[in-house]
Amino acid sequence: MSDLRIHPSHGLAGELTPPGDKSLSHRAVMFAAVAEGKTDISGFLSGEDTLNTAKAVRMLGITVEEHGPGSLTVHGRGLEGLAEPAGVLDLGNSGTGMRLLTGLLAGQDFFSVLTGDQYLVKRPMGRIVEPLRRMGAVIDGRSGGKLAPLAVRGAG
Repeated sequence: MSDLRIHPSHGLAGELTPPGDKSLSHRAVMFAAVAEGKTDISGFLSGEDTLNTAKAVRMLGITVEEHGPGSLTVHGRGLEGLAEPAGVLDLGNSGTGMRLLTGLLAGQDFFSVLTGDQYLVKRPMGRIVEPLRRMGAVIDGRSGGKLAPLAVRGAG
């Protein structure tokens, strides 16, 4: 068996910027979209899932400016400022993006369709769809609306 000696440190100095959090990044873009005016987001995790959420928000009529890694500006238009998208909102492989955006769109007064890649369309959405239906949203999709693509007519 070998010996290991650990000596005390003399301190640490410097600056560290941890990577952004995926879950928080999805939420930050969506909250900023329904806020009034400009929101600057720093620490945004620029990964495929979160960028798909930002792209979907753009398709809802919201201006999203990317300023480099981890930095966005979102020009929100308020709770009633989202616009009916001209095309399908593709969330790629982001289950979080799909579920959160379905909830946001359930409160809007327009029609939208959300889809994803070959893996996301196999993931269950019933736990999000059922409560939204009870709140008045009309949501349809495969398997009785429990699998994407999801068609959402909000209760706004």
